[in-house]
Amino acid sequence: MTDDANAPWLIVGLGNPGPEYAANRHNIGFMVVDLLAERMRGSFKRAGKAQAQVVEGRMGPPGPASRRVILAKPMSYMNLSGGPVTALRDFYKVPTANVVAVHDELDIDYGVLRLKIGGGDNGHNGLKSMTKAMGAEYHRVRCGIGRPPGRMQVADFVLKDFSSTERKDLDWFVDRAADSVECLVAEGLERAQSAYNS
Repeated sequence: MTDDANAPWLIVGLGNPGPEYAANRHNIGFMVVDLLAERMRGSFKRAGKAQAQVVEGRMGPPGPASRRVILAKPMSYMNLSGGPVTALRDFYKVPTANVVAVHDELDIDYGVLRLKIGGGDNGHNGLKSMTKAMGAEYHRVRCGIGRPPGRMQVADFVLKDFSSTERKDLDWFVDRAADSVECLVAEGLERAQSAYNS
C-alpha cells in the first residue's frame, strides 16, 4: 500500500491485441481485467495518446473506503507494454506501488495464483518491458499456466489457446484472479496473499 490512501490504482492486464490472440494463454491478463470491467459496469475506451484501452471507476465497498481504479489493456503488443503503462501511470498520477500487472506465469501450475510486489521478470516480456520503463516495484498478480509439454517451445505454448481440459476451469480461475485484485486494492497485499496465494 502507498502512504496516500486516496491515490488511484492502475490495474494492467497484459496480453496481445486482436481477435487471433484473445483466447491465448498469454492473454489471461486481458481476460481478468475484462471481467473486472464487467463488474464495474464499464466498457473499455481508447486512452487519449496512450496506446491503451482503459476503464475508469471505483473498486471496493461503497462509500469513502472505495478506491479510484483505472483498468488498462495496453494495445502495443506484449513486448512493448512498458510505454503505454508508464504513460498511463504518469497521466493518472498513480504511484508505482499502486500499479498492478496481471499476467500469465509459466513457473506456476495452471490454476494457481501468486501475488507479490517487485522481483524479476522471469523471462516474461511484458514484465521486462514494464520494469525497464518504470522500475520493478509494482504489484504482480501471477496467473499460473504451467510449463509447455514435451519439447514445445515456450513462445508456441503461450500463444496457443487454453486446452479443452483447461477451459473447464478457466472461468473459475479468471474469477478468482479478479477477486484477488479486488482484495489487493481494498485490503492490501498481505491480506490478498493469505487469501489467494494457493
